[in-house]
Amino acid sequence: MVKQTSSNIQENQILSLLDKLESRLSRIEAHLHLEPLPNTGKSYGKSEATGDSLKSTDRLELAIGEFWFARVGIIILALGIAFVLTFPYNNLPPVMPSLAGYFFVLTIFGLSHYWRENFVYISRYLFGGALILLYFSTLRLYFFSQHPVLTNKSWELILLLTVVIITLIIAVYKKSPYLASLGLMAGYLTALVGGTAYFLFFVVTFLAGSSVYLKFRYDWPNVLIFSCVLAYITHFLWFINNPVLAHTLELVSSPEINLIFIIVYSVIFTTGIIFRRENLSEDTGVRINALINSLGCYGLYFFISGTKFSGHFGILHILISLIFLLIAIGFWLREKSRYSTFFYSIAGYLALSFAIISRFEIPQVFVWLSWQSILVISTAIWFRSKYIVVANFFILAIIFFTYLASAGQSASAGLNIGIVALVSARIMNWQKDRLELRTELMRNAYLIVAFLIVPYALYFLVPGGYISLSWIAVTLVYYGLSLLLHNKKYRWMALGTLLLTISYLLIIGITKLEPVYRIITFLVLGMVLIGISLHYTRMRAKGAHNN
Repeated sequence: MVKQTSSNIQENQILSLLDKLESRLSRIEAHLHLEPLPNTGKSYGKSEATGDSLKSTDRLELAIGEFWFARVGIIILALGIAFVLTFPYNNLPPVMPSLAGYFFVLTIFGLSHYWRENFVYISRYLFGGALILLYFSTLRLYFFSQHPVLTNKSWELILLLTVVIITLIIAVYKKSPYLASLGLMAGYLTALVGGTAYFLFFVVTFLAGSSVYLKFRYDWPNVLIFSCVLAYITHFLWFINNPVLAHTLELVSSPEINLIFIIVYSVIFTTGIIFRRENLSEDTGVRINALINSLGCYGLYFFISGTKFSGHFGILHILISLIFLLIAIGFWLREKSRYSTFFYSIAGYLALSFAIISRFEIPQVFVWLSWQSILVISTAIWFRSKYIVVANFFILAIIFFTYLASAGQSASAGLNIGIVALVSARIMNWQKDRLELRTELMRNAYLIVAFLIVPYALYFLVPGGYISLSWIAVTLVYYGLSLLLHNKKYRWMALGTLLLTISYLLIIGITKLEPVYRIITFLVLGMVLIGISLHYTRMRAKGAHNN
């Protein structure tokens, strides 16, 4: 009995030590700002049955109840107090709401410090809530009152920027992406309340650079993505006349240099990814950043340039196209990137396409757009990107169907599209190993486009009596390519074009062609058919001889 009691005492001591060890580990995690593991509810001083009885749903419930409710609840509480501070109090001295806010800030800071050991996560979230209240209390010194404490807005903006910088410094000191995000959000709000264009541009540029610094130092991809989204939203809100300051919605036309700042934002956010540590792969965070940065930059750039600078639309889009393509080249040369290179290059090609559309009228625009496809295919080969090849095909298909719908009788444009499709298919076949295309589906698609559009274009290009003869010439060209390149696909294209010619003659030629053209066409077609038949006979005999 004594031995059993002694054993129980030793077991309790061990369990107590383990509980203390777990508590110390939790404090270390909190100090390093590590995300907690899901709480299993297991305590070493309790029975194993209690710990094992928690199901995954129970763990999720505990995680939501302990961590997420604390985070959301404190943010909501801070915003509630902020709303109280922004309420106009006409019967009180102007400084009183801000003083009350600072009092709440000190109180919450005190609670955060007091609970730093027993309620680690609540303490962290309270600290962030206090910083939110500090910002709103400072904001109350100038805004939300008919008789502000500060009559000079410049001093108010200096104080707000000071709070933003303090928050970012604390985030660096505590290594907290949560606090960094709060600081950036307060900074972008300060840019908006500043009211002037250049103040907003420079503050957004500073915050973009700050988020890149945080990415370099701590590898916080989510903070960089968050800052990227807020930067473009902030600039957009300025362009629609800053509704944050209760202004009437309208499009702002000056200063024109705002387009340059959009490019500056994009370049800054790009540096946060392209110059990351070399041992970091192109993970999901990198891809999302490249997608949001390229899409956000070009979407905003397109909207502003299209609505307010339409007279210089083409030049502006050539400029942004070159910048995006240079960024894509930079990603490829530095790390052989697949996804970032794809996103930025597609944005560059899209900008170039809109520049062409703004410069040329229908149907000439289709000629330039189709030949742009050769540039896209050439860079796709360099980038070894089958994604660009696929995207380019869909762009060419859109050009093809748009041509049919809007300018179908412009033979030169249609013929150019067909030639480009043939050249693109040839380039892809020539460099198929470099492109790593394991299927011929895309090359076949380009050839089908050429097969369909070349006879269609010739139908409108040549006089009626020469239509069949032009199709026969195309047939001979396809057979020549088949012999020269040893590619049977061109033989099938030749056969298809020849069958189309025969059908046309039997349906249209006999009844509508003039006698002279009818005689010439039938004689030429007959000789071509006999010659092709002799060629296939020799091919069969040669094959039998080889066998």
